[in-house]
Amino acid sequence: MSAAAPLNGETVRKELAEYLEDRVKATVAYDQDLFASGLVSSLFAMELVVHLERSYAVSIVGPDLQLDHFRTVDAMVALVQRLRGASAEVSGG
Repeated sequence: MSAAAPLNGETVRKELAEYLEDRVKATVAYDQDLFASGLVSSLFAMELVVHLERSYAVSIVGPDLQLDHFRTVDAMVALVQRLRGASAEVSGG
């Protein structure tokens, strides 16, 4: 996805769930706590950061690197949407 493309939350939600299910070989609910369920480790969270940055043209730094932003699919969707909105504001789009 390019930074200029409109971002559909449901599309991101489905893409992220598919990515996670492929990586952890288990079904992932959008509101499932990935860490508490044992599906994802803090080390894998760093892979999620890279995946989100590359897939959705965002930069995740500083306070946005909190595990809570990666705890559920819905939390990651909210983070991506917020960062994309901030990026659009900065670039004037």
